[in-house]
Amino acid sequence: MNQPPGGDAATVDELSEATRRPVGAGESVGANRGWWDRNADEYQNEHGSFLGDDRFVWGPEGLDEASAGLLGPAASLAGRSVLEIGAGAAQCSRWLAAQGARPVALDLSHRQLQHALRIGVSFPLVEADACALPFASGSFDLACSAYGAVPFVADPVILLREVRRVLRPGGRFVFSVTHPVRWAFPDEPGPEGLSVSGSYFDRTPYVEQDSAGTAVYVEHHRTLGDRVRDVVAGGFRLVDLVEPEWPAWNSQEWAGWSPLRGNLIPGTAIFVCER
Repeated sequence: MNQPPGGDAATVDELSEATRRPVGAGESVGANRGWWDRNADEYQNEHGSFLGDDRFVWGPEGLDEASAGLLGPAASLAGRSVLEIGAGAAQCSRWLAAQGARPVALDLSHRQLQHALRIGVSFPLVEADACALPFASGSFDLACSAYGAVPFVADPVILLREVRRVLRPGGRFVFSVTHPVRWAFPDEPGPEGLSVSGSYFDRTPYVEQDSAGTAVYVEHHRTLGDRVRDVVAGGFRLVDLVEPEWPAWNSQEWAGWSPLRGNLIPGTAIFVCER
């Protein structure tokens, strides 16, 4: 799972500044590939125990695929080809493989995929841009993305159309992103994070940039309605929208995610789409 460092107010590297400004596709790809390559080690060190080596977690709330069954019942996954997009260290693919599926884990970041190799894999790893998938049409039965790729691309419809292309008819694509409502709130886990600080309708990308003004991290905001329209424009049918509640067992604070905020406002949105 490629979890972002935080909604629209990510933890800024001490050598960069946070701003909101237009960003195109090329700048987004370059910035985010570099960010994840530089921060993969820290990310896996900080969140590896929560994610586990072979657990399929949809977001910071801790909802896992074993209980949610959003791709289908676990027993139905055996023998099915599954593309994981924005796989990070491929924890989700590892869980899928344990169910008998045939996963392929794809990520933009070379360093994240090195962590997948460190943990160990029995399936292909592919370093590629999610908006230009290097697979033939109709290659997969299912596709999934847990906080991977979708929030980081300038035009998500291009990504969705690519995923649709590589899926077989009737294939399902399930992806999770930061819940759009969170963009209106500060990225703070405590009470200070419960007051609206910006417009929910401001789609200007969140950017961290260096002293020369070059983007080093980019995240693109879409409203909930935007996401639904993107799914439809990408050629999918939306069959479910899941907003996980914060479970009583989860005491973790993860950037702006926390038990306090999680019990009051949604943190994750999961879109279940069919081709």
